[in-house]
Amino acid sequence: DLPTTPHSLKPTSSFAAVSNVRCVSGSRARAHNRRAASAGAAGDTHSQLFSTLGYSGEQLTQAQVDESYEHLIHVLGHNQKIQQLELGNALAVRKEFKPMVKFVSDIKHYFAGETFEVDFSNAADAVAKINEYIAAKTADKIKDQVKELDPDTAMVLINYVFFRGTWDKTFDPAHTSKKDFQVDATTKVEVDMMKRTGRYEFYQDQDNHTTVIMLPYQGDTSMMIVLPDEGKMQEVEGYISSDYIKHWHDSLFRSSVDLSLPKFSISTETSLGDVLKEMGVTKAFADDADFSGMFDETRVKVSKVSHKAVLSVDEKGTEAAASTTIEIMPMSLPDTMELNRPFLVLIVESSTKSILFMGRISDPTAA
Repeated sequence: DLPTTPHSLKPTSSFAAVSNVRCVSGSRARAHNRRAASAGAAGDTHSQLFSTLGYSGEQLTQAQVDESYEHLIHVLGHNQKIQQLELGNALAVRKEFKPMVKFVSDIKHYFAGETFEVDFSNAADAVAKINEYIAAKTADKIKDQVKELDPDTAMVLINYVFFRGTWDKTFDPAHTSKKDFQVDATTKVEVDMMKRTGRYEFYQDQDNHTTVIMLPYQGDTSMMIVLPDEGKMQEVEGYISSDYIKHWHDSLFRSSVDLSLPKFSISTETSLGDVLKEMGVTKAFADDADFSGMFDETRVKVSKVSHKAVLSVDEKGTEAAASTTIEIMPMSLPDTMELNRPFLVLIVESSTKSILFMGRISDPTAA
């Protein structure tokens, strides 16, 4: 189960910043909403949003980015087999405000976006309506995403990504047992450790102190797990980038692996306002923010960016029916990969190599 990311927009005359939640990263969802927001931005506001998406140096226009994103959504939405992958955007708009026709049309055409009216003057009802929408789009896995809204809110941009998949090679529950997981130097917890020996795409990157394995779901999506060497998590998180992820992906080779993976179910929340400001997005939050592509007469700015991610992993996959496979193993001794300390998780769509989710599992027992 993957994240939703609402952005709240409020008239600049009555701005009050609110930061009330925390986050694990969901790269596709967060980029999703910045792209949608950039479609309605202009001037320095647009430049900053565009830059954080990595486009500033590539000489790409907004139209080119919109068209490529339309294609990506189409591929992700249709390239499904047994898995379930839902993604899209929505605009919750203040009743008396009328966003520009082109902006609404672009959100619908390029970003699979829907639009609905909300009475923000009744903040409690507005919160309930938006939360009901998000819950319906994520099979009730993301609940109570929005905690509060200012009555002066003009619009909330919503992005959702929901994934449910079954392991291509399921784990036998009979082999799951209680094992220790070393959260940090002083903290140890007991986890349900799943175990399976099989043929996996596998890579030991000795130069960069990591071991990488790819666990396929039925369909076109896989979970990439990156296990830093002991004491190297901070170093790995410091250098990890799309180039390193591509290097790991391209370096994988088929190998026999004796795999131990803890069951976990996590739910995390964050406010992304400070994160975006650190990345250079400051104009969007300022009184002189330029979202003239959204509203013709009303001046607005971003007041809040909240993000919630939920991810569950068990013997079957992520909330899916079990399947049984029989695998022929070679006679050589398998590599061993025991995930008994913090590791990184990426859910990757194979045909586009899109990262749908990325996060760190520090404590599998933390709900």
